[in-house]
Amino acid sequence: MSLGRILVIATHVFREVIRDRVLYLVGLFAILFVATAALLPKVAASTEAKITLDLGLAGIGLFGLIVVIFVGTGLVNKEIEKRTVLVLMAKPVSRAEFIIGKHLGLSAVLAALLGSMTVIYLVVLLLNRISFPFWSILIAVFYLFVELSLLTAVAILFGVFTSSLLATFLTLAIYLMGHLSPDIVKLGQISKNPNIESLTRGIYLVLPDLSRLDLKNEAVYGIQLLPHPGVLLINLIYGLVYIVLLLAIAILVFSRRQF
Repeated sequence: MSLGRILVIATHVFREVIRDRVLYLVGLFAILFVATAALLPKVAASTEAKITLDLGLAGIGLFGLIVVIFVGTGLVNKEIEKRTVLVLMAKPVSRAEFIIGKHLGLSAVLAALLGSMTVIYLVVLLLNRISFPFWSILIAVFYLFVELSLLTAVAILFGVFTSSLLATFLTLAIYLMGHLSPDIVKLGQISKNPNIESLTRGIYLVLPDLSRLDLKNEAVYGIQLLPHPGVLLINLIYGLVYIVLLLAIAILVFSRRQF
């Protein structure tokens, strides 16, 4: 496996996605957030700051999710449908390098997207004289990046063996169920049915627990309410391990495909 070839693929993906006008989402986010910050004082003066902080972080997460779902699911599938994957496979590029390069490329796009939106978010807060927990927000955005990178691995995995449309729905389903996985376990415990409890525990173990990486609500209230640094480290390792496992499965499935 060559790091140089992986970086070439990642760079190509980054440039291609940027050319697809994905960064126009940054402009759209800026317009919507500026308008929201201007209108909120007239609607809810007493809770303006908290709502603005909440909506800003939620907007950053939503726009990032849109990129993952609508771009990530087609990263590999588009190459297969257009048969351009045959050209790549004819070159000295392994399928593992191809998958890893695609993931790193889109992760770089997400980093640029989240970084740009976070700068806009903080500038708007400063201009509107809204106090905010700076480090808490940065930590929340970083873990949001890890979450979206994990979902990118999910999208690539589904894109390897399904159509882009089905991969889109499946990735969205994983996102929704991943945030609800602790509630699914509690539902099984409430049922008092051993079979249902075993099923819900199985779902929890298989699906990524995305709630571990969601710190948006905690960030609004300040650094003291964020998880302990040890817990943050464990959750980071959890997310990275899941990414590696998903990419390994995607590589295994892709290596068995015949073109």
